[in-house]
Amino acid sequence: MAKTKTAYFCQNCGAQYPKWVGQCPSCKEWNTLVEELLEKPSKTDWKSESAPQRASRPLRVSEISPDQQKRFSSGDPEFDRVLGGGIVPGSLILIGGEPGIGKSTLLLQIALNLPLKTLYVSGEESQEQIAMRAQRVRPEADACYLLTETNTSRIFKQVEALQPDLLIVDSIQTLHSDYLEAGAGSVSQIRECTAELIKFAKETHTPVLLIGHITKDGTIAGPKILEHMVDTVLQFEGDRNHLFRIIRALKNRFGSTSELGIYEMKGDGLHTVANPSQMLISQHPESLSGTAVAATLEGMRPLLIEIQALVSTAVYGTPQRSATGFPAKRLNMLLAVLEKRAGFRLAAKDVFLNITGGIQVDDPAIDLAVLAAILSSNADLPIPKDVCFAAEVGLAGEIRPVPRIEQRIGEAEKLGFSTIYIAATSSLSVRKTAIEVIKVGKVEDLARSLFG
Repeated sequence: MAKTKTAYFCQNCGAQYPKWVGQCPSCKEWNTLVEELLEKPSKTDWKSESAPQRASRPLRVSEISPDQQKRFSSGDPEFDRVLGGGIVPGSLILIGGEPGIGKSTLLLQIALNLPLKTLYVSGEESQEQIAMRAQRVRPEADACYLLTETNTSRIFKQVEALQPDLLIVDSIQTLHSDYLEAGAGSVSQIRECTAELIKFAKETHTPVLLIGHITKDGTIAGPKILEHMVDTVLQFEGDRNHLFRIIRALKNRFGSTSELGIYEMKGDGLHTVANPSQMLISQHPESLSGTAVAATLEGMRPLLIEIQALVSTAVYGTPQRSATGFPAKRLNMLLAVLEKRAGFRLAAKDVFLNITGGIQVDDPAIDLAVLAAILSSNADLPIPKDVCFAAEVGLAGEIRPVPRIEQRIGEAEKLGFSTIYIAATSSLSVRKTAIEVIKVGKVEDLARSLFG
């Protein structure tokens, strides 16, 4: 009887070792090595054995026609925007996100809205459960087929029979291949199943959308090589207590990684947000202290977001610093600038900062709005509702310019703002605008202009 072959795989980075060690030499993580069985049967293609095999040969670049890689729309403008203009045939797209955030709902909507033949494979839900959700989203769709299966060989048999134009797998961690004895979700199974899906996608030019689980650290579960194997990695994020969901690209071989799509979660599924700036700004009739509006950019899209600050006397002796949707370290830096350069005594006060809508923003251009909101709350004086800000703050207390300031001004003008504060050194193209542009050079100039 042949000896059973085993190896040890790191559950963090996917490295393989012949024996167990406490610390992975590759990623330096402790206690991540797990023993898995290895089987090496004669490996066939994803197709049936009777199918003709295509011989590969090198081609000149001029001989290859790019027409077969022409994108097609998913029927979702926000999803197309993040992908760079649509789905590329033969691409493998991986979508990760928190449990319950709406990953399955998003891909089911795409499958139901497409006029193309789509196969939705689920290893987590029954066909009846998926059909109940489909009835809420779009009950009249008839081009989407549902399959509940986790074995890749049986999935590919159904794919050969159906020949879909788009394949959706929910999720990659539930699949398992007959070529390995390891359990579903292990490093070796994820790597093997992804390799089979890649071979299928590239040979048939059929796009494949994968859903991936994430770990408690927020990274996609499985080996890091999974993100290297796929063509596009999308992150679906948002707070389940808020209505808004954001999808952004972490990796994209066919487009930019700086684009962003915004959805609103409702009872009948996810709805695209045509004007996110208007949705993210509160429509309170009165001006409130501690509130400022910032003009930021997400990819090519300008956004206006509302920033709220609360400054109060420290009750427990030790001042608290808390930021939601904004880097806490950057908040501490801006408070130190106010203390050192502008003379505002905030060391003994609690400072709480929140970006409304449950979104995360790391654009330095919102620094000026953060300072304005803090100063407004500290003085308990409201900022006029038709005023917004777009500038970065340096450690010396100087106001620094930010890129593409014309787009930010244009977005503020479109939403009816009358005044925008920018850096004194910002270069503007000469054009007449209905919005007043105020240039400030230092933090104290901002405080003097707003509150006298």
